Amino acid sequence: MEKMDKHELLIDGEWSAAESGETFTINNPTLTTPMAEAALAGDADVDRAVRAARRAFDEGPWPRMLAAERARCLFRLDALIEEHNEAIARIETLNVGKPIRDSRAEVGAGASCFEYYAGAATKFFGETIPVAGHGLDFTLREPIGVVVAIVPWNFPFPMACWKCAPALAAGNTVVLKPASLTPLSALYLGRLALEAGIPPGVFNVLTGPGSKAGTALVKHGGVDKISFTGETATGSQIMALAAADIKRISLELGGKSPNIVFADADVERAARASVLAVFGNAGQDCCARSRAFVEQSVYEEFVAAFIDETKKTVIGDPLDDATQIGPLVSMAQRASVCKYIELGQEEGATLAYGGDVMTNGELAAGSFLRPAVFTGATNRMRISREEIFGPVLNVIPFTDENQMIAEVNDSDYGLSGSIWTRDLDRALRTIRRVRSGVLSVNSNSSVFVEAPFGGYKKSGIGRELGMAGLANYTETKNVFIATGETS
Repeated sequence: MEKMDKHELLIDGEWSAAESGETFTINNPTLTTPMAEAALAGDADVDRAVRAARRAFDEGPWPRMLAAERARCLFRLDALIEEHNEAIARIETLNVGKPIRDSRAEVGAGASCFEYYAGAATKFFGETIPVAGHGLDFTLREPIGVVVAIVPWNFPFPMACWKCAPALAAGNTVVLKPASLTPLSALYLGRLALEAGIPPGVFNVLTGPGSKAGTALVKHGGVDKISFTGETATGSQIMALAAADIKRISLELGGKSPNIVFADADVERAARASVLAVFGNAGQDCCARSRAFVEQSVYEEFVAAFIDETKKTVIGDPLDDATQIGPLVSMAQRASVCKYIELGQEEGATLAYGGDVMTNGELAAGSFLRPAVFTGATNRMRISREEIFGPVLNVIPFTDENQMIAEVNDSDYGLSGSIWTRDLDRALRTIRRVRSGVLSVNSNSSVFVEAPFGGYKKSGIGRELGMAGLANYTETKNVFIATGETS
């Protein structure tokens, strides 16, 4: 076996092995072979990293810098990410299995995130408030302190940027904990942060399983805020652990998003756009529009057009520019999705297309799975209620708008979704009735760095991106200065 790259922890501006000396293996899902080793952070490493971040916040220059000075560092980091786009994208594709063209776009989005918050650092401020008293009342927005950012394996690089850019712009210090399956792009970001001139201790990266390093970080008394993206069950556990110290938390969790297609929509366009809205990133997306509610009169037309478009998608080597769908992140994830495909058929849904393991040629070695389309499903089936996190779509017909809305909202989740109609009144009516944090009309995309992102119900707490995302990394301090006579 070829000698693998070995990666260390970034703590207090220095790279070091885990105190235990332990490492873990990182795999390539396309070949299902080992590709690197990373340090396995334990309790002692967590303590070192949090103490470094605490010291950098309490004693270091970062929180006390002028906002314009912090902005200059973040603009440098933005430029470095752009400069290293191809290298980071290749690492992301090899580690996650996502198509290279998607990786390039996501690295670009990460750079844009730092650019946005570098610019926002000098444009985010408090307000003056007229009060019932003689004096001046105003608010200050101040950094929270030590922020732990825990990111998932499906979009490792952009999610790290979503959390770290606003946290740093606000003057916080950060400990970044990437998913153990996909830590390589986060480590690369750490190297670029040092090169950009971010002071020691301000940006730290710990690698290792969430059950060990993640839990230790959440429980550590020196941490002020946890920002987590991942599955809902883990989010619930983090919420419970954080309660002991009343830590601030932001949670971006699961989804089972609807794709609502009315009869007056451009059905062909809706079907064409909907394919990658659910099958992009091999369906490993909390925003995946995995429940399609289609008006009965265009149901057959939509299903036929959707399957036809699905057949045209290119499944293959993620390093090939033509590839649209790569492997799932691991064989274990593929096995989990396959169980749901079996379950859907047992529940009585019809597997109208796909759902089979790719066994031809070079794809046989990796965790590839042909996207699955179910018809005849109902909203009460488990495949319609549980987050599968794989390329599986359930197409559910409806005739009554009120009943459809009730079924759309009959879910533990409320993260994202799409509405397809040419009727503006119907679109606005549906927008107001769907219980979801992010919606798009006649589009499969609704995530922009300038706009808030987050969910209702068990899809999470708080918002990321936009100025709302920056607010999530600050405390509001109210100040009253008496002038003249006071009561």
